[in-house]
Amino acid sequence: MTELSPLALEQWCNDYLKAKEFKDYCPNGLQVDADTPIKKIVTGVTATKNLIDAAIAQNADALLVHHGYFWKGEPEPLTGMKGKRIRSLFQNNISLFAYHLPLDAHPVVGNNAVLADLLDLEVVGALYPEEKHPVGNIAQCEPISIEAFIEKVTQKLQRTPTHISAGNSMISKVGICTGGAQDMIEQAANMGCQLYISGEISERTTHSARELGIDYLACGHHATEMGGIQALGEVIASTLEVQVSFIDDPNPA
Repeated sequence: MTELSPLALEQWCNDYLKAKEFKDYCPNGLQVDADTPIKKIVTGVTATKNLIDAAIAQNADALLVHHGYFWKGEPEPLTGMKGKRIRSLFQNNISLFAYHLPLDAHPVVGNNAVLADLLDLEVVGALYPEEKHPVGNIAQCEPISIEAFIEKVTQKLQRTPTHISAGNSMISKVGICTGGAQDMIEQAANMGCQLYISGEISERTTHSARELGIDYLACGHHATEMGGIQALGEVIASTLEVQVSFIDDPNPA
């Protein structure tokens, strides 16, 4: 196994994910620099205290997540819950890396791409065709009943999605954007999709689905975004020859 500096790992991830080409709600890349060589990486969806504790227990040198820190609009002081998390990272010499939209959009290890593959969907385009790196996609599948597709989702994600029916008994064209992208449902309907898949649901989503004539599946923010970070970790392990392990901090939302 080799070892990397935090800056070297950041540069590799930035290049692979084209992180600098995204305008995001948080900084992508190295968020906490412990300035120690990296030989072991733990990956996870969100940089929670539970995940940090698990990384400490595994003697990890770095934590690589989809949801990190320093989101636009959040309080800046490093106090309270965030202060405790970051203090734990520094005290245990663990660097934190986070990639948000770049990990959603990547055509190979992106959350949408991995979820589509898991559900036997073929990504064929973008929900917003003008986007250089689309964070929402259009996918196709062999015609399947909505009931059979929901059964597949339940099996693959190990949770039953919330289904808002608009009366589409069969589907073959699906809009997909993981996480908290429920408001893209109107664009999915405009693009001719019979079904839209995301992670979360809002009160307004139910009315939108029914009135736009597009079925909706809320499959869980966490559940729909587990795949991308695992896939990225696997590429890092095989390419950079460092030890990488995924740890799940279960979240029903």
